[in-house]
Amino acid sequence: MSTFEEHRSLLVAVAYRILGSVADAEDVVQEAWLRWSGVDEAGVGDAKAYLIRVTSRLAIDRLRWAKSRRESYVGPWLPEPISTAPDAAEHAELAESVELALLVVLETLSPLERAVFVLREAFDLPFAEIAEIIARSEPATRQLARRAREHVREKRPRFDVDREQRRRMTERFVNAAAEGDLDTLIAMFADEITMVTDGGGKARAALRIIRGTENVGRFLLSIGRPANLARFMRSVGLAREESISLGMAVLNNAPSIMISGAGRVVSVMSLEVRDGKISTVYLIANPDKIAHLEPAASEAG
Repeated sequence: MSTFEEHRSLLVAVAYRILGSVADAEDVVQEAWLRWSGVDEAGVGDAKAYLIRVTSRLAIDRLRWAKSRRESYVGPWLPEPISTAPDAAEHAELAESVELALLVVLETLSPLERAVFVLREAFDLPFAEIAEIIARSEPATRQLARRAREHVREKRPRFDVDREQRRRMTERFVNAAAEGDLDTLIAMFADEITMVTDGGGKARAALRIIRGTENVGRFLLSIGRPANLARFMRSVGLAREESISLGMAVLNNAPSIMISGAGRVVSVMSLEVRDGKISTVYLIANPDKIAHLEPAASEAG
């Protein structure tokens, strides 16, 4: 195995956490490979540190460009989901601290703050090394890290949720939505629940964040109504006669609902659980963000 291939999964992990986009992360890593191919490897003292530095700088530059592009995005923008199942070996480095809720908060940081947070909190790089990567002094880098940590802590307080409990809640959620049981859904919701839907103008989705138990519950049930379901199927390129199936998958280190049709994923849903209640529902239907995912085993039709 070449030196670059040895570290590829780590570089993808770094780029994805900084960018929140699978496609952009892969582009960045490809650019890092092109740069590495022009370097005399014998003259590089620490190949891993060198590759992380190159990848991080490229990711920061790409994020600055992406942020301006996201300003004109149709509706709410959510990160691209990625498989973190045990058998997804190429993305094994992503298995921890990549949940959608955290990536959503990281999106509100500046590119430098986000890079410093990722490199320090997720990969435990020394401040001196991070300072070199972002071309700032070490004191300035420490200040960026402190500011980023405080922002993340404020926007997303940590709640320890048992994985099995979250899986059971996700299954109950699916069953209640499929059966049109609004009362059961609302009983599972936190009082200040929100639902964020990302269609990117390419699939039917709400253009604003939905708030409140009644509004979220009724929106979820409305998706399953025949007329709305038919419109959704057309919006993602499925014919009316094609069936949609539901499956469970581990995405971004959390049990998630995968909706598939015609052999491809057409939507992904993930729940954030706090204090035994669903606090946020994330739904991603933009086909550009889920094309890389493989359909999960069907559990409902």
